[in-house]
Amino acid sequence: MKKDLPENIVEDIAVAVVLMGETPEVKNWTVYLINLKKEAITNVLITSKGYGEKDGKQVKTSLLRHSMGDLAAQSYAGIEAIDPAVFGLTNEYWLSYYIGNTIYDKKFLFLPESIVDANLIKIPLLNKPGIMIK
Repeated sequence: MKKDLPENIVEDIAVAVVLMGETPEVKNWTVYLINLKKEAITNVLITSKGYGEKDGKQVKTSLLRHSMGDLAAQSYAGIEAIDPAVFGLTNEYWLSYYIGNTIYDKKFLFLPESIVDANLIKIPLLNKPGIMIK
């Protein structure tokens, strides 16, 4: 039964939308997985999708699946480039990984219009501006 399953709480793992560079015409953004743990995580899988309302219509982006392999302690890996045109949607990243024989999973949601300059912070390990969910 569900009550018999362990909780397996995800801690010290973050997903960040990072500003990689900009010109007067365009800003380049990339989504990163950040392992702030003191141990590696293995068999990392991430799905990403966007959904919401744009111009009065319900829209959904394609569901993308990313197999990341293993991620060392105190390190990061790029998940995907992200187009600012989808910042008005909810952007969802569903993460699952193992530590030893135990599986962990968590959903990270970037809400519509949350990826804005006013919310930028310095992202740990990358030392670049971005928005991070832990």
